[in-house]
Amino acid sequence: MELQSNGTEGGGNGAAEDRPEAQPMEELKQLFADVTELRAAVEKNAGKVLSGFGVAAPSREIVNLAHYVSLRRHDIRDLQRRLMRHGLSSMGRLESRVLPTLDAVLSALSAMTGRGGNVSFDSEAAFFAGERQLEDASAMLFGPKPEHRRGRIMVTFPSEAADEPGFVRDLVRKGMNVARINCAHDDPDVWQKMTAQVRKASSEEGRDVRILMDIAGPKIRTETVVPEKKVPKLQAGDRFRLVVASEPDAHPEIAVTASVSLPQMVDRLRVGDRVLYDDSKLEGVVESVAEGEAVILVRRTKSGGAKIRAHKGVNLPDTALGVSPLTSKDEQDLKTVIECADMVGYSFVSRPEDIDLLEEALAGIGAAEEPLGIVAKIERPEAVQNLPALIARASGRRPLAVMIARGDLASEIGFERLAEMQEEILWICEAASTPVIWATQVLESLVKFGSPSRGDMTDAAMAARAECVMLNKGPAVGEAVELLDRLVSRMEGHMAKKTPTLRALHSW
Repeated sequence: MELQSNGTEGGGNGAAEDRPEAQPMEELKQLFADVTELRAAVEKNAGKVLSGFGVAAPSREIVNLAHYVSLRRHDIRDLQRRLMRHGLSSMGRLESRVLPTLDAVLSALSAMTGRGGNVSFDSEAAFFAGERQLEDASAMLFGPKPEHRRGRIMVTFPSEAADEPGFVRDLVRKGMNVARINCAHDDPDVWQKMTAQVRKASSEEGRDVRILMDIAGPKIRTETVVPEKKVPKLQAGDRFRLVVASEPDAHPEIAVTASVSLPQMVDRLRVGDRVLYDDSKLEGVVESVAEGEAVILVRRTKSGGAKIRAHKGVNLPDTALGVSPLTSKDEQDLKTVIECADMVGYSFVSRPEDIDLLEEALAGIGAAEEPLGIVAKIERPEAVQNLPALIARASGRRPLAVMIARGDLASEIGFERLAEMQEEILWICEAASTPVIWATQVLESLVKFGSPSRGDMTDAAMAARAECVMLNKGPAVGEAVELLDRLVSRMEGHMAKKTPTLRALHSW
């Protein structure tokens, strides 16, 4: 998978428009030949994909994933249109059943061309096996499916949840299925209290609510900012400094200086590297570097400018950080995760080897056999590019889900590419029967300010295609859970993943 625009080259609608009209039987025979050739190419290239995964005994899901990756290296848009004209599957919804769909098309074409039944045809149970495996994987990680919806709802806990049983029980009553504890904040004592609140509320309400503990990873944040008070708003053309020193000094010509939580990243910056601050509220470029510091030229800010403040995220999409996704703090936090959680959120995972690294850390604390699920957070371009191999590496070891961490991912790949990439992640994960969590700023206006925006509602409706939707903390998160519960339930009446279900409409 490449983070490049697909464009329209290599065949599209134009090829169909330019082709002389063929006789129906001639066209059907040609379609049979073309689909047969495509199937053979998919199966052949899938072997190379599987070899690249390095999995000794791949499961059915991983084999199907290899078939899907192989198929998506072909441009079949013209073939799809030709199939549609004859009332056949366009193959636009084959993620969980690549070869069975191709075989079903070939079986129909075989009958239509009088070839007889010389093409295999799966039973209904075999054809939809991938869907059932995805449902089973979702239940294993996120708990039983609610009666009225397939998708689960996850809520990020604020610190106050540790001491407010009423708050937690209210979320459980309103439909929360998974509680998320962010280990970048608070401490093990607070996390244990949160866990106890969830378990107690779950028991009282008769609900199986799961717990995800999200280890922080090497998240880069600003720390000490100079000046501490009356920080100026930076505009395009202004400059600020990032420094290694934990106690930065002021600069006579640069208005703002900040230290960072990962000091070594400053020394890895190069002139021209992009620097994004606080979910891209400010974007700059490295103008100069010196020992222990880098000067950033601001290119763009949110309307009215942006202030550099402590404890805000920094993204470096062009910089090779060369750091492990597991920090020493994470390794300590894993001891509490094992005690309290059903799943661990793995931040900044980028390569298949990162899965091995987590397994080694769990083995190091005597937890190799603990039934802990993994949520791989997709936050960097490398994680998107390596996603099939990441899924394959985790297969058969622990239950795996993938979180589309849209805040960091948008900063890393650019907002323009986010919508496209979140679709591709959904497709790849469906091909591997891997559950997906749709995260970051879902119903943000409602959660924070009590009233959703039109964009919020549309985004939340699209999120219904994922197996779980995450809400951030905020004063109106309970109302957001209730709204999302209703919205997801209604949307699932219309769509199952990419498939329109065509339920009866009553609006006209």
